[in-house]
Amino acid sequence: MSTNFWLTLIIALVTYIGIAIGRWPGLMVNRTTLTLIGVGMLLALKQIHFNQIREFLDLDTLILLFSMMIINANLQMAGFFRLAGSSLLKLTRNPRTFLAIEIMLSGVLSALFLNDTICLMLTPLVLSLLLTLERNPIPYLIALACSANIGSTATLTGNPQNMIIGIASGIPYAQFSASLTPIALLGLGGVWLVLVLAYPQEFRGQPFKEMPPTNILVIRPMLTKTLVIIAGLLTAFLAGVPIAYASCLAACLLLFTRRVDPAKVLAEIDWSLLVFFAALFILTGALETNGVTTEIFKQIPISQQANAWSLTAVTVILSNLVSNVPAVMLLRPLVSSLSNPSAGWLTLAVASTLAGNLTLLGSVANLIVAEIAARRQVNLDFWEYTRSGAVITFLSLIIGVLWLQTFVWH
Repeated sequence: MSTNFWLTLIIALVTYIGIAIGRWPGLMVNRTTLTLIGVGMLLALKQIHFNQIREFLDLDTLILLFSMMIINANLQMAGFFRLAGSSLLKLTRNPRTFLAIEIMLSGVLSALFLNDTICLMLTPLVLSLLLTLERNPIPYLIALACSANIGSTATLTGNPQNMIIGIASGIPYAQFSASLTPIALLGLGGVWLVLVLAYPQEFRGQPFKEMPPTNILVIRPMLTKTLVIIAGLLTAFLAGVPIAYASCLAACLLLFTRRVDPAKVLAEIDWSLLVFFAALFILTGALETNGVTTEIFKQIPISQQANAWSLTAVTVILSNLVSNVPAVMLLRPLVSSLSNPSAGWLTLAVASTLAGNLTLLGSVANLIVAEIAARRQVNLDFWEYTRSGAVITFLSLIIGVLWLQTFVWH
């Protein structure tokens, strides 16, 4: 093995360890800056050339992610998420029914939009509501995070790793959703069952008390326009229009406005996440170029005749070591070489997404919920989450693998 092989491997390992932990001791860094530092080290040590960077970037994925952020920003500014959150209590005052509606709302919205965004928008609303009602918010917060992750499994635009898979695999939006929506729905049911059993006092207790009516600020013209464009976007997806192209056009249409300051829309964009993705593409490109990926996958016990069980096991382990997005990027060459790549891509989407529910650190959506709760002095700690999250993960993974093995890998 060449010197380039070992240098690239060491830089990548140090970078991925930092991504997994979220920091390097003694430095003020986050996952984005860590990945950029790793790219800088590769360039400085001449493991990649500067003019190779454009070849490594997956512009379709970056454009798709950016476009979905613009769509979500318009929904947020129009008041859609506030309206969705406030509608929860109007539908029921029974804790079990409330939990079921919360799970379904979070799951469906995460399938249509980015799961991280749904957690960011709904967590403050659900938390304020439950604290006002003097209820234990912990099971409802766990439900929000887990259902956002599970619901996002159903579509190519539900989460960042599915976007990568959609672009790399070329699987049509409708085919992807038809294959994985049953897994998402059954998984959402599993979230409800686990939490009702795990918190019997909360879900066998008294119904919610009455709450005074509240005024929800909704910009109706903006909301109507955004929903119409989203309906057109979903129609385009189902008609087979490339998802990055259709999303880009939808985002551009939303920027035609007389009411909204464009600076406010752009302020809602998670630029850090976009840079993180770009840097990850460069890092994984360097691993492939210098032969590291090929050598690593020679050591992984997955043959051309891999099945849902073996690929899921490898994906879950890798996702919990380096996080799900880097895991998907690393596994792309392996999946594309399988004898049944379409089944492999679908399995990768399911396993990498559902693995995120295993611990509080498993996905960005979980951390968003925990961080927002901490600001309101509600402690969703690691073990409290994992006690339910681990059971939800194993249950949903078993459902997913059985479904995939039966209906996709045949």
